[in-house]
Amino acid sequence: MRKQYWYIILTYVSMQFISFLVSSWLVGKGQMSQKTYLTWVGIWSVITFSLCLVIVLLILRTLPKTTLRNRPKASPGISILWAIGGVFLALFAQSIAAMIEMNLFGVSPESKNTQKIMEVIQTLPLMVIVSSLLGPILEEIIFRKIAFGVIYEKTNFFIAALFSSFMFSLVHFDFTHILIYTAMGFTFAFLYVRTNRIIVPIFAHVAMNTLVVLVQVFREPIEDFLQRADNMQLIIGGFL
Repeated sequence: MRKQYWYIILTYVSMQFISFLVSSWLVGKGQMSQKTYLTWVGIWSVITFSLCLVIVLLILRTLPKTTLRNRPKASPGISILWAIGGVFLALFAQSIAAMIEMNLFGVSPESKNTQKIMEVIQTLPLMVIVSSLLGPILEEIIFRKIAFGVIYEKTNFFIAALFSSFMFSLVHFDFTHILIYTAMGFTFAFLYVRTNRIIVPIFAHVAMNTLVVLVQVFREPIEDFLQRADNMQLIIGGFL
């Protein structure tokens, strides 16, 4: 593996480790209110993820431009179609994995990782930059371009996608939903192989995370609207 890739992985791991130490230190303060704690967690996340992405992109600039197994890239038009379609493909894969978790393993559909992120976003809206942009970009570079790409060059799609997707699931510390994260990882790896452009899974990942955040933010209004729609249907149905 290229030494630049090791530098990128070290940068990402260091960022995660320092964030963990800062979070633990804030918890240890004791007298800090929940709102203050979440605000500082959000501010620190925005700073560290931003710095990490800048460093990673600077390191990537020193690498020669290559593609998976030296195959040609998909045309811009085809790549755009896969990027847009990839959002729905990722949502579909997530839905299938969630149904398997619920029906076979009795796992609740609620995600602790998502809940924690939404708590920070509600306290510090700027945190949405991390969840919807910086985080997905870094994860696609680390787990698809590097982890998947390096293994794929020496093995096959299934092995590379399985290993990189499993690592992708572990880094979220949401172990009850490993199957969902793994399914998403397989989807993003497929998009990368299909187009040979890392920007395609990045776009799909960013769009999907943004959609999830929007759904969570407007969850109550959406549920209220659907409830009113059902009531109107009942009223109209009764009238007719």
